[in-house]
Amino acid sequence: MSEKTRWLLTLCLVQLFIMIVFINYSAVLPQLKDEWGMNNAMAGSILSVYQLGYIASGVILSALTDRLNTRNIFIISALWSGCANLLFALYAHDYTSALVLRALTGIGMGGTYMPGIKLVAERFTPNERGRAIGVYVGSLMLGASLSLACTGWLSSLFGWRSAFIAGSACVFLGTALSLLLFRGYRPSFHERGTARKGMAAETLGNRSALLMIFGYASHMWEMYGMRGWIAPFFTASLLAHGVARGVAPGWAASAAALVIGVGTFSTALTGSLSDRLGRTRTISIVMAASACCSFGFGWLINCHPAYSLGFGLVYGFLVSAESPVFSTALTELVSPAYLGAAMGMQSLIGYSFAMVSPTVFGWALDLTHSFRPWRGFSVDWGIAFATAGLGGVAGPVFMYLLRRLPESERMAGGRR
Repeated sequence: MSEKTRWLLTLCLVQLFIMIVFINYSAVLPQLKDEWGMNNAMAGSILSVYQLGYIASGVILSALTDRLNTRNIFIISALWSGCANLLFALYAHDYTSALVLRALTGIGMGGTYMPGIKLVAERFTPNERGRAIGVYVGSLMLGASLSLACTGWLSSLFGWRSAFIAGSACVFLGTALSLLLFRGYRPSFHERGTARKGMAAETLGNRSALLMIFGYASHMWEMYGMRGWIAPFFTASLLAHGVARGVAPGWAASAAALVIGVGTFSTALTGSLSDRLGRTRTISIVMAASACCSFGFGWLINCHPAYSLGFGLVYGFLVSAESPVFSTALTELVSPAYLGAAMGMQSLIGYSFAMVSPTVFGWALDLTHSFRPWRGFSVDWGIAFATAGLGGVAGPVFMYLLRRLPESERMAGGRR
């Protein structure tokens, strides 16, 4: 095993531990909704405010990696995330306190994901980058899966507050490991005089980069609408088929973890595939398939949960598969001196979409909850998941527009 591969796998382990608090709120959402008297829109807004916190820090911290040590940003952000999650466990007691503390947790996460991608991009050549970033993003998918599974089962056994405390302990462990990983790290700064036209041109004025970013935003809309509500969906499905209320959340969290966790394999696969097939073509094919899943999955609330799990594994494989391809492509469309700023812009636009999507999903659930076109047939989850599918439809449109630009030839040696 090469030194670069060992470094990458260690970084993946670090990120996996940090991700344990990533979507732990989703695992206990049905319980907290009842405990704090929230409707679906309110519960969804707590999912959304996490993205707001991410945006607030991600835009600033990603841009700062062009001028400050990425190692320090990564470590401080991870510590912040673990501490904020711990405060949620100890002090969240109603809708308002949950909004504030969950936003603070998002602030910490904003300084780990994109800076981590930049660290990988610095270390690997363009021909290796798709696979390397795919493996790295796969560790995030696995961490998100464990976030649901561990939180769901620990909350069933010891209560949700204990489960959140255990999650913070994992973040602190990952942070300690990162201190060893980054020992001796020296940041590589690029002279801005070598960039083609300056920061404005490399971000807001770069048409190809902006189209890639809006494609990423469409992907985030679909993925976070699905991710935020997949565990509550399985809880509702199990309850509708007679599973006891005290048992259903734990099983639902495990099912949701499997659905999200399968993305661990798809991200590595599509990252390598995009090195051969091209970035935009890979994205378009995968997003079209995931959109079909989004428009079909929610209607399975009317079927046995086993059917939902089977279809959900395909859905989970596809909905996250293109994540690393967007980030890899951006590194090929922007001058290195402004890559951090471009990643900040990607965070701003992408996570703005991710912030709104779960709330729209919850609003659709509330709006259609009592509607039954015929006896025993529910439409609320089908319509709600369709709102997520709108992002899957938009993504290939942006990729089509990007392929028509001559600038897209820079990606992967001309393979678009």
